Amino acid sequence: MKKYDPYITLALEKGIDDALIVETAKIFTAPWVRMKCRFGCAGYGKRLCCPPHTPDYQETRAVLDSYKHALLCHVHWKKDYGVVNKFNGTIVDLETAVFLDGYHKALGLGSGPCTLCRTCDTSGRCRNPERARPAMEACGIDVFKTARAHGLPIHVVRTHREERDIYGIVLIE
Repeated sequence: MKKYDPYITLALEKGIDDALIVETAKIFTAPWVRMKCRFGCAGYGKRLCCPPHTPDYQETRAVLDSYKHALLCHVHWKKDYGVVNKFNGTIVDLETAVFLDGYHKALGLGSGPCTLCRTCDTSGRCRNPERARPAMEACGIDVFKTARAHGLPIHVVRTHREERDIYGIVLIE
């Protein structure tokens, strides 16, 4: 869709490796995804942008179904821990740009746990709601299936020090 090309250009200018406009019907959700957070991530339940505080896959599917298009963003992470924070900030910046262009439903989802605060008060309200966004996987999105469906690289990471591919989306309209 040509009308979304400026968002692809902006994403690339901000350091995103690949940016594609995709149909939200081709963003996949599954019940197992949040189970990987629950039984596999030491951060489970410790942040408001992590399960169980995030929408489950059914709610996420309903949200995705209320949109037609999204900007899918990819960065290859080369062992620099600052990349994820920068990437998630870029997703929020892209969401803001889309919103300010009149797409009032613009909403971004990033990658990995939110690290805006040293500790997160999960019993209260988020201290950074203007910048904090949950990860795609925290909302039940099957990032592997979604990336592969669009011809983008992704693989199972065997160690925490291994290079990896990270993804985020900005739902447009």
